[in-house]
Amino acid sequence: MLRFFQPRFDWIQVEVTSHCNAQCIYCPRTTGGETWQNRHFPMESFRNLVPLFKRTRLVHLQGWGEPFLNPRFFDMVDQAKAAGCQVGTTTNATILDGARVGRLVESGVDLIAFSLAGTGPENDRIRKGTSLVKVLDGIRALAAEKERRKASRPLIHVAYMLFRSGLGSLRGLPSLVKGLGVSDVVISTLDFASSEELLKEVLHPQSPSEYEEARKVIDSVVAEGEKEGMRFHYHLAYPERKRELCTENVTRALCVSSDGVVSPCVFTNLRMEEAFYRVGGEKKSYQRLSFGNVNEKPLADIWRCKEYKAFRASFGKGPLAGPCQGCPKLR
Repeated sequence: MLRFFQPRFDWIQVEVTSHCNAQCIYCPRTTGGETWQNRHFPMESFRNLVPLFKRTRLVHLQGWGEPFLNPRFFDMVDQAKAAGCQVGTTTNATILDGARVGRLVESGVDLIAFSLAGTGPENDRIRKGTSLVKVLDGIRALAAEKERRKASRPLIHVAYMLFRSGLGSLRGLPSLVKGLGVSDVVISTLDFASSEELLKEVLHPQSPSEYEEARKVIDSVVAEGEKEGMRFHYHLAYPERKRELCTENVTRALCVSSDGVVSPCVFTNLRMEEAFYRVGGEKKSYQRLSFGNVNEKPLADIWRCKEYKAFRASFGKGPLAGPCQGCPKLR
């Protein structure tokens, strides 16, 4: 009976570490400066999540850090895979050496996304400390290892961050990854600006004409990529439209940060004291949205608490919680 009443999730995102060896200019851990707290998610806390993994389609091991910096990363993969769920991660590829590539295939990781923010020199400028060349080399090495072992997993994805000024260079993306074994490309537009300097790069159309102009460019890239057998995914917020559904799937998914805090998504679990951000040109005070901590209470109990239930119900009858109002992840 207890198993029958356990919640089911489309995915659970676990921030296995908040450490990173890069300084991407759009990342809150970079703009947060000295206030950022680096930590690894404890293995003992991870084990406490495993019972719910059995009722979860996908466990994604990544947050605001580089997952491979956690020395227990593959132990966590083994625990999650043993629970019977799919496992994914996202990497900047800087430390994806031959040994890690081999372990990725051996461990049964189902998908790995490689982060990019450009198709030329702008990628290395935006994603400081990373290298476009290393990312492409990492993709090739993984594809070659899969071929050597006759393995179908992990699927290779590209997680592409699109700046307003990067619409032109986006056109080169299909040819850049052509023939590398990439199955999916997820294009995320920069819409969460955690510093004033980033405001000019936010791609959140304020008029129908601006929306159509950006959509035309992205759709042409999608069409070109599909000719090469790749699936492209993107969400571009449309102005003047009632938006109620969350692209972060907060009613059937959640995020556990490296300090154990449970939040609806990665954008509401940041540790940013006295910080501000911009959404659609409006300056807002950042508020972390926490419903509990897995180091203090079981995840299933947190999910079922009155406050969390009310939050999820608000997406059907509103009003939405403060941090969610006006969020560009709504559609």
